[in-house]
Amino acid sequence: MGNVNPRGLCVSRMSQDDVPESLQAAADSDRPRGILTPSDRDFLLGRKTDYTDHSKKQKRNRIRRRVRNAILDFSILFEYLEERDRETVFDPDDEDRDAYTQGITDMLAFLHLGTMGYHTPFKDMLSEGVGKAEQRLAGSNYRMVNVEFNVEPVGQIDVDEVVDKLEHEEFAQLTDEELRAFVRLLTMSDAFSPADTREEIKDSVDEFAERVAESAAARERTLEELTN
Repeated sequence: MGNVNPRGLCVSRMSQDDVPESLQAAADSDRPRGILTPSDRDFLLGRKTDYTDHSKKQKRNRIRRRVRNAILDFSILFEYLEERDRETVFDPDDEDRDAYTQGITDMLAFLHLGTMGYHTPFKDMLSEGVGKAEQRLAGSNYRMVNVEFNVEPVGQIDVDEVVDKLEHEEFAQLTDEELRAFVRLLTMSDAFSPADTREEIKDSVDEFAERVAESAAARERTLEELTN
């Protein structure tokens, strides 16, 4: 039976075997503590359920305090963590890279979701943060950048128009909105099979790479003729 979070959404509790593949590394019971202790993870993942209502409340309060203090710690990390230490943090072993990428992605999602309604808009904090990082890289506050961040929902698309573009190989005319919506619609089709599609695309990868290489070589030949 799932619990209900404050937004009224049912959150299912899982055992180790039920953890999605994308969370396997994060949910590893042998992983050392981070913001969350191993006990916190067991609580949130539902591995340990013998809590009273009072102890659940205490647990949630402790988790909230740790998350808030972790946010404050990032100001110290940004200013004082040595560059070599920062680089080491973001240079995981090859087998851990996907899990770290997922963690960074989910961290950004958590911040975006958590700052909804916050007195300073997420995009303003993101812009300022990227600007500070760029100045740190340049070693000068004269380094000024323009950071654009927009959230535009993917709306209705003209399927016939998209298919016509694909049929006539007008790939450059396809917008990001059309591509995203079309792929989502494609996966909703009963005729779509992830396994079959994966194999078909894999079979075409070599031919695609060969044609890309040929086009690059042809470009170089033409450029050489024009410049000689």
